[in-house]
Amino acid sequence: MTLPYHNVRVIDTHTGGEPTRVVFNGGPDLGDGPLIERVRQMQRDADHFRRMMISEPRGSEAMVGALLCPPTDPSCVAAVIFFNNRDYLGMCGHGTIGVAVAMAYAGRIEPGLHQLETPVGVITFHLSGANEVSIDNVPSYRLLHRVAVEVDGLGVIHGDVAWGGNWFFLAESPLPLSRPHLNELCQAAQDVRDALRNQGIGGVGGAEIDHVEFFGPPESPDANSRNFVYCPGGAYDRSPCGTGTSAKLACLAADGKLQPGELWVQESIIGSRFVGKYQTSISGTIIPTITGTAYVYGECQFVLQAGDPFPHGIT
Repeated sequence: MTLPYHNVRVIDTHTGGEPTRVVFNGGPDLGDGPLIERVRQMQRDADHFRRMMISEPRGSEAMVGALLCPPTDPSCVAAVIFFNNRDYLGMCGHGTIGVAVAMAYAGRIEPGLHQLETPVGVITFHLSGANEVSIDNVPSYRLLHRVAVEVDGLGVIHGDVAWGGNWFFLAESPLPLSRPHLNELCQAAQDVRDALRNQGIGGVGGAEIDHVEFFGPPESPDANSRNFVYCPGGAYDRSPCGTGTSAKLACLAADGKLQPGELWVQESIIGSRFVGKYQTSISGTIIPTITGTAYVYGECQFVLQAGDPFPHGIT
């Protein structure tokens, strides 16, 4: 048996409760071409590494992976490929915050302003001390307003389709946004996502809307909103979701409910929070800034031992 991965060094962080597994060494050799081509190569030739990092028994459904690669842009501290239990992500807000904190913990960067290359573009982040990070996300915008979707068991749901680095359908929650209702919220979000696909509602070019975000009143008096974000692989986001908060800011801006530079405190389903604001751009999109905190909780070296019946995870 060939054991290609025998010295995989990772640092695990959580951002508002949502884990990120940052791979520093020992991942697949993807060359040094354009980052999107490296993502496609990993999908085609090394998807077993994604499964090894994310699936049980080494991972969990909530885990997001972040494979650090050499950047093609020399102004960037790294390039990163994000992935989860289903597939690959163009961008991940909580993951970027986790990457920044993990790189600082490993001595790769100091506090200050840095750039990171992602499959959807170069983003800027500011590391404040050991744990707080502000990211200037990719240009975000609302594509569709108050789309009517017929959902089995829920009736007609009205929501917005917006881009924040991933595609989102954002709607007022049909259920209470509390942890006792997590199973029901997951099922409702899955039903919404199925309905969007079945009714041909997508992003630009028919792209799949793979994230569903329900929102409602916050529990904390100093927050603006509470959300529940359902991710592509069937897990819910423990954090308020960086790309989801960016999509929310785009909708608020389009409605004139939030002005440039005004702060928006987004509370997650477990009570963790991000602080968001935005600036407008000449293209008509917004540039969101999302601030949150991440903490290192583990450092590990993974191996594949001969005879392991689940070398690439339980799928």
